[in-house]
Amino acid sequence: MKPNLRQKFIIGNWKMHTTAAEAGQLAKAIVDGVGIEDRVSVAVCPPFPYLALVGKILPGSRVALGAQNLYPEKEGAFTGEVSPTMLLDLGCKHVILGHSERRHKLGETDAFINKKVRIAFAAGLEVIFCVGETLEQRQASQTEAVLDRQIVQGLAGVPADALPHLIIAYEPVWAIGSTGHHATPQQVQDAHALIRRRFGQMFGKELAQSLVILYGGSVKPDNAGSLLRCDGVDGALIGGASLKADQFIAIVEAGTSAWHTEEESASEPTHNPELEPKQS
Repeated sequence: MKPNLRQKFIIGNWKMHTTAAEAGQLAKAIVDGVGIEDRVSVAVCPPFPYLALVGKILPGSRVALGAQNLYPEKEGAFTGEVSPTMLLDLGCKHVILGHSERRHKLGETDAFINKKVRIAFAAGLEVIFCVGETLEQRQASQTEAVLDRQIVQGLAGVPADALPHLIIAYEPVWAIGSTGHHATPQQVQDAHALIRRRFGQMFGKELAQSLVILYGGSVKPDNAGSLLRCDGVDGALIGGASLKADQFIAIVEAGTSAWHTEEESASEPTHNPELEPKQS
């Protein structure tokens, strides 16, 4: 296998949607629809009230359970918050941290997100760490500076042995939801390359090569294929389309197709003129 042929990940973020009945129906439909192909890892992140309900539906399937947030303490007088211990108790494998909605709507700072990241790793959770710039920041040519700050401050103090359990999701805030703006495959590819390069400067090229980077920004069945085939794009963090089983499954299938395309490309012999005998 080619060294940089990383497994694809498709993760559904249900945000503050669904009722209990809808969450159960959606989870069952996804479990039934994703099949047994294991080239793409799949996870769903329901709202807190439905984690236990969905968690009872997923066992025996290849769909993992994730949470949308946590509070950076094991327990205590933190009314309304949820600890990493509670998430593990409910069967969560993943947790989303640093999502743009929590950064920009709820005021979470890089330092606070960093505390969450470190306690999540300490508890044994896999972290989906979100980064991304606003439209104003991109128009001001600040994309690289913003991503650099979020990565450096958000991952400060993370031990090297935790890094294999890290997934980074690039979410350009200007391309999420109904903003009317959409990132091109080239913009996505460039941002992922920037993230991998900065991560490599912090933690070394080997870890950077194995780092899984997802794209999150209005990924739908009609654009998933082109995005997931981009160099350095290892999957997607799905919002709205994860609330419809047929759309989510179609994106998983696009991930499987993209993985097989990369595998075929990796297996092709490399032409190197320097290794050919010279003509006399």
